Amino acid sequence: MTAYLSQRNIITDTGLAVSPLGLGTVKLGRNKGVKYPAAFKIPDDKQALDLLSQAWDLGINLIDTAPAYGNSEERLGQLLPNLNKDWIIATKVGETFEAETGNSHYNFTPEFIRKSIEQSLKKLQRNVLDIVLIHSNGNDKHIIEHYGALDVLNDLKQQGLIRATGMSTKTVEGGLLTLQHSDIAMVMHNLDYQDEQAVIDQAAKDNKAIFIKKALGSGHLTNDNTKADPIQANFDFIYQNPAVTSIIIGTITPKHLIDNVIKASHFF
Repeated sequence: MTAYLSQRNIITDTGLAVSPLGLGTVKLGRNKGVKYPAAFKIPDDKQALDLLSQAWDLGINLIDTAPAYGNSEERLGQLLPNLNKDWIIATKVGETFEAETGNSHYNFTPEFIRKSIEQSLKKLQRNVLDIVLIHSNGNDKHIIEHYGALDVLNDLKQQGLIRATGMSTKTVEGGLLTLQHSDIAMVMHNLDYQDEQAVIDQAAKDNKAIFIKKALGSGHLTNDNTKADPIQANFDFIYQNPAVTSIIIGTITPKHLIDNVIKASHFF
């Protein structure tokens, strides 16, 4: 094995310890209406299972999915039992995807959130969801304060259906509110986008978790010719923040997955 991520980062007061690199699975369930630089074909079951097995063998124990990722949740529910490993799965609520049109729809009402949680439990074939994040449409503050979305998740956490709660945010204000009301804020952060640094800094003070999305700009930053190794440069930049619990990288290419682990392991 060329590299192995033995590091585990604790999500405070949840009992969860995750690898510093997580596998994003949008490409397992959806290839319409996505923002990647190149078109791709959704892997078949064998390819998907091989990728998941490889991720585990490389030390990755965190998988990121969502109802908005097409049939990603359902496929994971069917495939993961074949590996019989102790995966930590992060899913989301609030956004759904319509395969026929390629459009997303948002709903943050308490009723919809509870129904979405029930569906995710069934699709993922789990009795408890490890991590559930609100999938924001950009109106972070309104979602938190008007709909009480994080309160609903925390109620479900108290009921034992969720282990950790949070929100995938798009604003600094929303990120800071998320840290006040939950365990995890998922923010975008890379060398080209640092607008949410204040959220990362606050998480360090509050001992809360930060998940990083779009660390490589959905693949666009890998073509940055101004840097000898743009992936390593972005990883090093992101991991220097002690609050960063995990970087979520979405790939279906075994070579890219190994390369990402090698580059992440340089920091640990």
